[in-house]
Amino acid sequence: MAKGNGKTEVRNIDAEHELPAAEADGFEEKSTERPPATAGAEDDVKVLRQERDVLYDRLARLQAEFDNARKRAAREQSEFREYAVADAIKALLPILDSFDRALEAHAGDESFRGIELINRQFHDALAKLGVRPIPAAGEPFNPYLHQAVEVVDTSDAPDNSVLEELQRGYKLKDRLLRPAMVRVARNPNK
Repeated sequence: MAKGNGKTEVRNIDAEHELPAAEADGFEEKSTERPPATAGAEDDVKVLRQERDVLYDRLARLQAEFDNARKRAAREQSEFREYAVADAIKALLPILDSFDRALEAHAGDESFRGIELINRQFHDALAKLGVRPIPAAGEPFNPYLHQAVEVVDTSDAPDNSVLEELQRGYKLKDRLLRPAMVRVARNPNK
């Protein structure tokens, strides 16, 4: 718009800057064909997406492996702490056996009353640590818990049952510390 002598004149700006018809036609027509560089770019995008997917999968697997290794290490550390006392207890078991044999040999003797109390304290302390004796006499023979020292032919006991416990066996929680040494019955009539 231009102001002049009081009249408003409206001009078409586009008309002043019009392009020649040949150039205008080229701009008005939009080509649906893509230039070769664009087709190559799509291929590059596909390749990059595949690489990204492979790397993402690899990352997920590595994270899972790391988590599994971390959990395994924590479990092993926990088990180590839980069962670290096992070697010390194994060293004390022969002393406990000696106490038990001494008390059996002097059963009812009043002079051994103090040793009985010490023996009971010893058993209680081991029980607090999770040490339990393995039942043997009269039980069926279990090769995972019992060590057969002798097999005795007898018709007085069922076949493969424990006749006598020669040395008590112990477990620490769920682990076997020492198997019970036993005599096992073999029934020849069966």
